Amino acid sequence: MIYQAHLTDVIARSKATRQSFKKEVNQRMIEVESLTKKYGDLVAIKKLNFKIEKGKIWGLLGPNAAGKTTTMRILTGYLPATDGKASIAGFDVFGQPNEVKKITGYLPENVPLYPEMTVHSFLNFVSEIKQIPSSKRNEAVEKCIEISGLGSVRKRLIKNISRGFKQRVGIAQALIHEPQVLILDEPTIGLDPAQIIEIRELIKSLTGKGTILLSTHILAEVTQTCDGVIIINEGNIMASGSLEELTASFKEKEGVILRLKKREKETSSLLKTIPGVDKVSHEDDEFTIEWSKEKDLRDQITRLIVDRELGLIEMRPLAMSIEDLYLKVISGGVEQ
Repeated sequence: MIYQAHLTDVIARSKATRQSFKKEVNQRMIEVESLTKKYGDLVAIKKLNFKIEKGKIWGLLGPNAAGKTTTMRILTGYLPATDGKASIAGFDVFGQPNEVKKITGYLPENVPLYPEMTVHSFLNFVSEIKQIPSSKRNEAVEKCIEISGLGSVRKRLIKNISRGFKQRVGIAQALIHEPQVLILDEPTIGLDPAQIIEIRELIKSLTGKGTILLSTHILAEVTQTCDGVIIINEGNIMASGSLEELTASFKEKEGVILRLKKREKETSSLLKTIPGVDKVSHEDDEFTIEWSKEKDLRDQITRLIVDRELGLIEMRPLAMSIEDLYLKVISGGVEQ
């Protein structure tokens, strides 16, 4: 009886472990391991490793020729790798390319459109190529037109619509078969500020409907749309993780930004008297106070403000901007 009870317990724990592992695997929509691509002696990407969970939006950042487009082309099956592994929703990118393409939508940097076709006829053509059943084709086209905001240009020739609408058509063709994973290479390149905002809002509206990997040179897009980032340079991953994790790990100082009712010159000197404060700067109506990461001086700062009746209007953490993070990683970050 003791042996049987022990065996039952072992089986139960084994089953729980398998279920946990299966759940973890199901959460990994994009998984890359030691991915390498060489062009002769030129190494475009070198042993890339990263994972992106289901339903997340991640940004792929890096300077020109860093390897971003190469990575995306490999993940979408448009380019073979020299070495390494890659999978999309559990399907091997190299061993099961057809399965991968069925569940992946891809917007390349240069959108492949047919200018002599109307928006509607082009999307209908794409739906046929992507093997959407004829009975569901019209519904798929109409849904994509609605999601992508193309209703006003549906009957117009693609050559006669604006760059912003062409980009929307590119996103629509990537979405038309309702992919589980969406890979976007520079989705806002060449657009004016208003168009950039429109495309950004469109991407944000897809949150939770699938997993998205996008590359961009506009760092503001990352903070406004992405859950995490992968920063690569010269084919190597320099940093990856959520924005909170990365800013915390690369930030050298802690600090706060204050807005006070009293903003006399003596206020800066007064704030500097707090033990442990390294730097106080004053610009416009804000005071920035910095100290070493090992300390937390917020209580002391608040106490001084109250005691000296400086009038606290606002106190917020000193956050590392995405621009500062990017430049720090690219210029001197340690490869991960």
